[in-house]
Amino acid sequence: MSEWHIRFGTAGTSDSFGAKGYKSSLDIPAYTAEMGLDAFEYQCGHGVRLGVDKAGKMAADAAERGILFSVHAPYYISMSSLEEEKRLGSVRYLLQSAEVCRALGGKRIIFHSGSCGKQSREAALEKALDTMRRAVEALDEAGYSDMTLCPETMGKIGQLGTLDEVLALCGVDKRITPCIDFGHLNARTLGGIQSKADYAAILDRMDEVLGDERARRFHVHFSRIEYSAGGEKRHWTFAETQFGPEPQPLMELLAERRLEPVIICESAGTQAEDAQAMQRMYEAARGEQPLRQR
Repeated sequence: MSEWHIRFGTAGTSDSFGAKGYKSSLDIPAYTAEMGLDAFEYQCGHGVRLGVDKAGKMAADAAERGILFSVHAPYYISMSSLEEEKRLGSVRYLLQSAEVCRALGGKRIIFHSGSCGKQSREAALEKALDTMRRAVEALDEAGYSDMTLCPETMGKIGQLGTLDEVLALCGVDKRITPCIDFGHLNARTLGGIQSKADYAAILDRMDEVLGDERARRFHVHFSRIEYSAGGEKRHWTFAETQFGPEPQPLMELLAERRLEPVIICESAGTQAEDAQAMQRMYEAARGEQPLRQR
């Protein structure tokens, strides 16, 4: 199999990780392989705390099993903050994330751009674009030019992170690749993803704006998300079908268009099982044998 192919994995470990007797982050590659998955997003949301040596051991094990790591950078990144110190701090957090991502053998650093706060969306985006330029420069200077920054679409209406805002951030540099969180987009549009056509419009917009491989090999977060008037409230599992969006139409589209994203499931506690479900939907749509033997 080539380096590039569609991948399915999880954000953090599911409840079944401990239930199966796994205990340490060193067990993540074995667990991921047992579940028949080939991607894992290591969560540094509350700070980059994974040691480089430990990450190196995880990377060696993952490489043997064909598993690709990505890293979710700290949640307190705010590229649009009114305070310059917070914006500069965000660049430092991305550098820390790049160090651990490289140690894990990964390339993609996923992050939240920030909120609009007491400024207009336009002003917030201008600040984020400036911070993004600084981040790219800092990563290059520190020797991380091979790392890929992935700004994420966000679920709350007050946050920076509409599809077009994320695509604007990707315009700063050809390496910046969008993280399309379909659950977030559905939440912030108050249920705007109802059909295959709604998914197609998102994929088409990405292709129109980026016009390159990033529109084929983007990053995906997927889960069912409850929302209220302000957007995202909480993540649920695939079993809670009263919450959208539906994964099936997206898997069909990815198969039809032969797109090759990394798909990370963020269900609440059933990430691995729901990632498996998406993998099966995709395989059925492609009419092929399972991607990996379980």
